Amino acid sequence: MAQLTEAGRSARPRHSTLPPTAGRRRVKAGGAGKQQNAGPVAYVLLIVAAAISLFPLYWTVVAASHTDTDITQPPTPLLPGSHLVQNLKVVWDEVDMTTALINSTIVAGCVAISTVLFATLAGFAFAKLRFRGRNILLMIVVATMTIPPQLSVIPLYQIITNVGWVGHLQSVILPSLVAAFGVFFMRQFLSEALPIELIEAARVDGAHSLRILWHVVFPIARPAMAVLGMLVFVQAWNDFFWPLIALNQQNPTVQVALAGVGSGNHAIDHAAVVTAALVATLPLLLVFAFLGKHIVGGITAGAVKS
Repeated sequence: MAQLTEAGRSARPRHSTLPPTAGRRRVKAGGAGKQQNAGPVAYVLLIVAAAISLFPLYWTVVAASHTDTDITQPPTPLLPGSHLVQNLKVVWDEVDMTTALINSTIVAGCVAISTVLFATLAGFAFAKLRFRGRNILLMIVVATMTIPPQLSVIPLYQIITNVGWVGHLQSVILPSLVAAFGVFFMRQFLSEALPIELIEAARVDGAHSLRILWHVVFPIARPAMAVLGMLVFVQAWNDFFWPLIALNQQNPTVQVALAGVGSGNHAIDHAAVVTAALVATLPLLLVFAFLGKHIVGGITAGAVKS
């Protein structure tokens, strides 16, 4: 008994000789999730990066508010002028910019909505549904991204000519209703973000496919849908090659209208061209400003821990 008592005493943990603040220091050092305050160097780098990024837009505003002589002869102005209204009148007199803005909004909006919808449905099918030939079909979809779009211009133009769509917006909208990049993008996102357990639980509860899409897939895919929608909208808004072939100056998009600005009398009015480019850029800035917070909110609300 004496030996067991002595062994028990020796097995008791001795009091630590470390100072009482050592444990706290270890906890603070291991706090990986704690946010750290940015130092002055970080603020300086961010300000420099923001200034470099915003300077082209600022100079576009400056050039649009000066005459053609002011921006083509040194010294180049760096402060806004007083000819912005006059340049806007020149642009609207040379091309129908109002119709061009409306047409671009219709085309980019329809293409973005249809691409997001169809790409989400196809991405969900490729990511979570099991059917014969799924991998082969996905490889074919991805392989179409390697085909240059110029190869399809002649047959596509023959088709819209036969159906009488030359000069109409449907000739630009229908060929772009879905994009292979969007399908692959949504497939990759849903493969990681959508747990199969949610789909199985919804089916056990008696939910049909449309209800699963509306109440399970779409809420989780919302951040990726917002990003894809913005990318497709910007791409459709800036598209020039195919609209230039399929449309005309009587019913143009913004990019087609820009081709006819400032080129009268065999002399280019650079101030009018820059002003028209500024007008074409402002809607994109509004879209980014409006949808930016929705993307961040969607990422937070759509996060799912599997």
